[in-house]
Amino acid sequence: MSKGYWVGRITVHDPERYKDYVSTATPAYQEHGARFLVRGGTVGASEGDSRPRNVVIEFPTYEAALACYNSDAYARARAIRQEISDGEVIVVEGHDG
Repeated sequence: MSKGYWVGRITVHDPERYKDYVSTATPAYQEHGARFLVRGGTVGASEGDSRPRNVVIEFPTYEAALACYNSDAYARARAIRQEISDGEVIVVEGHDG
């Protein structure tokens, strides 16, 4: 079974409230076996537009990645994030080759 990944590109407008998002999302991540591969850090736009905060989260399976995103626990966190930031989050299946 292939791993699943979230790829997030975020512009945070309220860094203090973003901390509430992180603490609210953490139980959902833990429940679904998430592991952060990229969390913030230096970014350079090699092509196209970029955002200041970029995140890549690995899950044991694509199904686990979807389940986390669609969980009630993450829905509460997502509502906070959507109020205080702009961005994109995609869920993508990994490549086993």
